[in-house]
Amino acid sequence: MRTSVGSRILSREWPTIALLAFCYGAWALGTTAVAEWNLPAGIALTVLAGALHSSLSHEALHGHPTRLPWLDAALVFPALTMVVPYLRFRDTHLAHHRDSILTDPYDDPESNYLDPAVWARLSAPVRLALRVNNTLAGRLLLGPLLGTAAFAAADLRAALGGDRRVLAGWLLHLPAAALVIWWMVAVGQMPPAAFALSVYGALAVLKIRTFLEHQAHEKARGRTVIIEDRGPLALLFLNNNLHVVHHMHPKVPWYRLPGLYYGNRARYLDRNEGYRYPSYACIFRRHFLKSKDPVPHPLWPKP
Repeated sequence: MRTSVGSRILSREWPTIALLAFCYGAWALGTTAVAEWNLPAGIALTVLAGALHSSLSHEALHGHPTRLPWLDAALVFPALTMVVPYLRFRDTHLAHHRDSILTDPYDDPESNYLDPAVWARLSAPVRLALRVNNTLAGRLLLGPLLGTAAFAAADLRAALGGDRRVLAGWLLHLPAAALVIWWMVAVGQMPPAAFALSVYGALAVLKIRTFLEHQAHEKARGRTVIIEDRGPLALLFLNNNLHVVHHMHPKVPWYRLPGLYYGNRARYLDRNEGYRYPSYACIFRRHFLKSKDPVPHPLWPKP
């Protein structure tokens, strides 16, 4: 017997549904009552809700909570972080899930490495900015600006070149962003500058997660990290710190990843050649002011 859409949702992945409700509630409170009571507290809550919404959008594009793509997309429709169209996020991220191309400066849409030949042609100020961006402090301060600019510029080139899928992604983004703008104008109690700061802050928090998810390694299996963190950031990122587990099991929902990992820890660490950090605190200590990697891909043919 065919079950209804509603029963499929509630029986399969109620933790994700509950977290979606919490996320939207927290964002609504952060932009209204909390911001009116105390603006810094409102900004902080809006930042956390925006980052959580991005993590939930990541779940949606992998088929959670319903495995109905149109419904999963609808559940994360409001563009709380404003600058990332959901359809573009979906397309580029699923392309990124081809492990054979991870860190490739051209084929991996989420690579932070550059072709050494491209690096050699950059001006000194741009090189400096990218070097700073390769520290965690720089990624927090500059990462949202540099990442958004590069992403938008690449999409603009593709759209002007006739890529209709890219154009459709941005056109569908307009009502999603307009809904958020309407809320901020009609209901929100947060000044525009404070909301812009909240959006930037949410994008910056997400850069903590992506900072060292992948490394240059000759073997594809050794390119994806495990961060054995069980604190607030792990929850905010929906256990994507166990990143090699997610890459090996992309259809598994966020709340099952720790059970998979800690139930067979040795297997996953063998799989990723031991690319592991014990916590996000450790990453802050090691890399807040110190780059983990060079910007030019260290295994790429040099000019």
